Amino acid sequence: MFGDRTWTYAAWDRAVTALARHFLSLGMVHGDRVAAFGTNSDLYALTYLACARAGLIHVPINYQMRGDELDYFFTDSGAAAVFADAELASHVSDTPTGRTLPVRTFEDLVDVAGTDATEPQGDTEFEVVDTDVAQLLYTSGTTSAPKGAVMTHRALVHHYISCLDALDITADDRFVHALPLYHSAQMHVFLLPALMKGAHNLIVPGPVPGQLFEIFETEKITAFFAAPTVWVALVNHPDFGHRDLTSLTKGYYGASIMPGPVLARLRDTLPGMGFYNAFGQSEMGPLCTVLRPEEHDTHPGSAGRPALFVETRVVDGAGEDVAPGEQGEILYRSPQLCEGYWNKPEATEEAFRDGWFHSGDLVIQDAEGFVEVVDRVKDVINTGGVLVASRQVEDAIFELDAVAEVAVVGMPDEKWIEAITAYVVKKGEIDAGAVLAHVRGRLAPFKVPKAVHFVDELPKNTSGKILKRQLRG
Repeated sequence: MFGDRTWTYAAWDRAVTALARHFLSLGMVHGDRVAAFGTNSDLYALTYLACARAGLIHVPINYQMRGDELDYFFTDSGAAAVFADAELASHVSDTPTGRTLPVRTFEDLVDVAGTDATEPQGDTEFEVVDTDVAQLLYTSGTTSAPKGAVMTHRALVHHYISCLDALDITADDRFVHALPLYHSAQMHVFLLPALMKGAHNLIVPGPVPGQLFEIFETEKITAFFAAPTVWVALVNHPDFGHRDLTSLTKGYYGASIMPGPVLARLRDTLPGMGFYNAFGQSEMGPLCTVLRPEEHDTHPGSAGRPALFVETRVVDGAGEDVAPGEQGEILYRSPQLCEGYWNKPEATEEAFRDGWFHSGDLVIQDAEGFVEVVDRVKDVINTGGVLVASRQVEDAIFELDAVAEVAVVGMPDEKWIEAITAYVVKKGEIDAGAVLAHVRGRLAPFKVPKAVHFVDELPKNTSGKILKRQLRG
């Protein structure tokens, strides 16, 4: 369901077939890359599935991209065509590559999707095998230029089964999908698995807190996923605690680290809601580990255990396995793993070594397999030769009631190598002295920030992930 359009599953399937035939009739051929540049809609989701059915390779692009950033995706993927929202189409033609590409709008597909298409003609009309590439799933680019993870049909189906197994998605669920569908978490962890199970799915343009509370209440939503920054916005909204949210039984969070104090308030206010921490990264589809509701009390702060088809190792800087409880980089091996990075053989060789994918995440894994994420390797701060996890400092600052959001980074410094620096969004009266005093009372002296900057907002991508590289400058 989207806006005033509703679909039965039979009509949805016919729409996918009609669109797949339409795309091929436009001259697209097996293996062509098709860029999708749009906001959330039913047509966006149908286009992805139609590309998969037709043997085309779907390339989702962040709808906030402009100019050279947008052109990067067209040139890197070698896109043969672009589907865009009508109001975004002009941005495509503003780029050098975009001016040479056929650009069509999602709105133009409404009538095609409504065609009463016949069933596919056996296995020969759409010749697709499980090893064909279904999508180039670009990494978020929070620390470097985005890389296109090459996802096959086989990898994504394994991933969807992992999600169904770990996240308790059922046909009785009523989902609202509010985060961007170009992002792997909303599309591949929740929407596609929920479609596989036959759940009720409501797609909305974006995660606006006031609108979400209204939808939760009137639509009797049972399941909802959001990045921690969206959960923070919901907790800080005046409607929180005053609307009837008793229908909500499953709350999912992921895409970045959830502040401990925010999760505690959510659980206290919504006792009937079971929370799932879904941790992963694009190259894995993206789900890697899950902390289930019953495990939140026994393993607080954990990202859970590996999903069904995921195998892990934790290694030190020399690539040797560390003992349970020791810190190291987590590596993955799985049939849901991407094939490598599109057009980037050197980056592929670096990340996929010795048969394992090197994630760049610093973790501690215990003897039971529970993973605690310490930080991204690139976000660990080297201050005076001592390594500090930015997450630990952020959690301490988040305990202050006057703090709405916080991000901690290491800034280049002649004396300290990297100076711990906090960027804080306020929701009440507080000054830098109070922040520093609080951290000083919680953490070792070397973990106390050298500077606190108050900002109106933190830079984020549209999936809600904080862009720390922009803070570092």
